[in-house]
Amino acid sequence: MERKTHLYLFAATITVLFLAVNAYSAKPIYSSRLIHRFSDEAHGLGLLGGKSRNNGSTKTMSSWPERKSFGQMRMLLGSDLRRQRLKLGAQNQLLVASQGSQTFDYGNDLGWLHYTWIDIGTPKTSFLVALDTGSDMSWVPCQCMQCAPLSPSKYYMLDKELGEYDPSHSTSSKGLPCSHELCTMGPNCKTPEGHCPYTVNYLSKDTSSSGFLFEDKFHLASVKGNKPQNTVQASVIIGCGSKQSGGYLDGIAPDGLMGLGPGDISIPSLLAKSRLVSRSFSFCFDKSYSGTLFFGDEGPISQKSTSFLPLKENPAYIVEVETYCIGNSCLKQTGYKAQVDTGCSFTYLPSESYEKVVSEFDRQAKATRITTQGFDYCYRLLKVPNFPSLKLVFSGNQSFVVENPWLHIVDEQGDLHCLGIHPMDGDVGIIGQNFLMGYRMVFDWERLKLGWSISNNCQDIGADNVTPSPSNAPPNPLPATEQQRNPHGNATAPAVAGRTSPKPSVASPLLVPAPCNYVIAPLLLLLCTVMITYLI
Repeated sequence: MERKTHLYLFAATITVLFLAVNAYSAKPIYSSRLIHRFSDEAHGLGLLGGKSRNNGSTKTMSSWPERKSFGQMRMLLGSDLRRQRLKLGAQNQLLVASQGSQTFDYGNDLGWLHYTWIDIGTPKTSFLVALDTGSDMSWVPCQCMQCAPLSPSKYYMLDKELGEYDPSHSTSSKGLPCSHELCTMGPNCKTPEGHCPYTVNYLSKDTSSSGFLFEDKFHLASVKGNKPQNTVQASVIIGCGSKQSGGYLDGIAPDGLMGLGPGDISIPSLLAKSRLVSRSFSFCFDKSYSGTLFFGDEGPISQKSTSFLPLKENPAYIVEVETYCIGNSCLKQTGYKAQVDTGCSFTYLPSESYEKVVSEFDRQAKATRITTQGFDYCYRLLKVPNFPSLKLVFSGNQSFVVENPWLHIVDEQGDLHCLGIHPMDGDVGIIGQNFLMGYRMVFDWERLKLGWSISNNCQDIGADNVTPSPSNAPPNPLPATEQQRNPHGNATAPAVAGRTSPKPSVASPLLVPAPCNYVIAPLLLLLCTVMITYLI
């Protein structure tokens, strides 16, 4: 009787275990419908601002993008970029050139451009390069056939020698092949394996740089808070400039140029492609003619911003100026497109807008007007004038107050304050250095935004108020007359060079873990073996 009871218990146990295993292995499958956020179904359900229902009525929200429209594609791209940044982790570090973030302006001696010291190659060589947001290509003097003098005796304001690049002396240097996607002159090569040549022609008269392209190491330092960080080396493409012409032989950028434009071959773009920082940088101009340059800086949350205009070919930092305001008077029909170009000392307006702006300014100035040294609107005063304010209104109704549109001149006529605005042909103007002084300007190509915030001394840049070295730059003399009259005579303008469109990246496949249901079967077999052994 006892043995039969045990058999009954064993049978009952096996039955319970069998039902339990079946219940586990045949567990219900829960399904869920997937609805794309921009689909017609999501639109009808009122998701993401599509349609909203209010007391039985339906109204269409303006934020809903039209299917297959450019707006929809931009929203999708923006989401992809946000997800990509999440995959990359927090990119809150900033990068500066290995010799620091400081930029310098040596006045008329070096063409009124801003410069910084950089290190290239292994072992590294130092170069004092001009900084230009109006062009993409970076180059340094190299294997010179026709270059500006590099002897320090030619540049009394410098305390160290200028550099000359020699690819054969750098162990990290590699010639760029003609088959490379950034070799715009590849079709002119005899073979795809040939060495990629380059020629960059600038808008300045007869000004160019030519040679061959190399890939080499650019030495940087990471900045995070006030704590020193590790050094960083990034692969960049640099022009071995063996032949320069025009302004480059006359004291402008004698030691090379760093292209800060939005093209794929520019330094900010290559740093972003290496996933070191976001495709953004800040250029600060303080009122002592010095400043700072930070790669990866997206600006403070409180900054104002306006959108860059999309260009199909030869992208540039172009913004829409809707109107000029002089004092409390905002002038009609003074809007135009303008390139933000650090390679220009002054600001240039299309002729029609220029006449309206300077006429209204002169009317409100109520001071004695004088024409001198290429400036049409100068005023003689015994003290700093209380002139009307000058303000640009960008698209999106974003106001940009010009902190210091003046150039202070002392000559045989006495103290003069000259308005740093000039006319130019065409319908695209230039916002130059003089309008940017006192601002931290953020060139954010990833979000297609130009940002700005007040920064009187450029010592508040960085994730945690990074403080750059103090500036000891001397006061600058007045630019030469021939430079004043030509908007690109003292600087490099957008290069006449093709650019390769960026290719989309391929997402990595998801790793799906193997199912773990099969662990139950060995456990059941072990339990049955134990029960049978017990009964026997």
